[in-house]
Amino acid sequence: MKPVELIKQPILKEMELFESKFKESMITKVPLLNRITHYIVRRKGKQMRPMFVFLVAKMVSGGRFEERTYRGASIIELIHTATLVHDDVVDDSNRRRGFFSVNALWKNKIAVLVGDFLLSKGLLLSIDNNDFDILKLISVAVREMSEGELLQIEKARRLDITEDIYFEIIRQKTATLIAACCGIGAASVESSAEEIEKMRKFGELIGLAFQIKDDLFDYTDAHIGKPTGIDIKEQKMTLPLIYALNNCSDKEKKWLINSVKNHNKNKQRVKEVIEFVKASGGIEYTTEQMKNYQSQAFEILNSYPDSKYKESLVTMVNYVVDRKI
Repeated sequence: MKPVELIKQPILKEMELFESKFKESMITKVPLLNRITHYIVRRKGKQMRPMFVFLVAKMVSGGRFEERTYRGASIIELIHTATLVHDDVVDDSNRRRGFFSVNALWKNKIAVLVGDFLLSKGLLLSIDNNDFDILKLISVAVREMSEGELLQIEKARRLDITEDIYFEIIRQKTATLIAACCGIGAASVESSAEEIEKMRKFGELIGLAFQIKDDLFDYTDAHIGKPTGIDIKEQKMTLPLIYALNNCSDKEKKWLINSVKNHNKNKQRVKEVIEFVKASGGIEYTTEQMKNYQSQAFEILNSYPDSKYKESLVTMVNYVVDRKI
């Protein structure tokens, strides 16, 4: 059984019911919008984020869940889908998960409006049901995701990202949404403020490990659907490269920055940069940081009694670090 199927086992019924509720939440009186949202729903990904919501809710409550848990999962999926639709417009990307993106089929103007619609649906789902604690958690995540993207764009222009700034960017861009999933999972079953924060932190640690793993793919030859060196071509300063810059001579540093800034489309030069980063120990250092976040996530899980939900979350943490895509 694939890791994702294994993770999903204790919450199969909930995930099936969630899918039907999620589809219902997308229905509108606008035929064009219905066509587009139907297209989006049919091409869903692994749905890891709703899985986090259900598994955390069940682990902290001893197997219980509420209608609020379904709403929390729907809100997360609506907001996440909205950000993906907007990201494809920002990145001028024509593909998403192997299919045409919304902007490729219906152009940018419609894609932006669809993203806005999904965002508003998520927010209204909270407001209409007085889930203001859930609304706060997701609103903080949306704000931080926007800040993280803008911080990365600002720093990419000058290529002056320090290690601290790198971690802040990935915390905001990626980890904050997974943190919201876990916080919402706990909040949906009336957990204490301390427990909600504990699970929010757990999600943040997994999100950090997830993004670091993604950044490591840029330096591997694995067939993952993401070409090697793509971050360098896009002038993204990820941890392996930052480590190499911090641990080389001034001459090598000058060559590295010049390569990323002015020769990032030169395949041979990009290959040389990748080899230099590998030789500098950047991959080992980055892997060590990822494993550190994994260990911290396990520490939090170990404070809970054994259950099938906890077991699935342990598998999830391992999957994030060991995945091949």
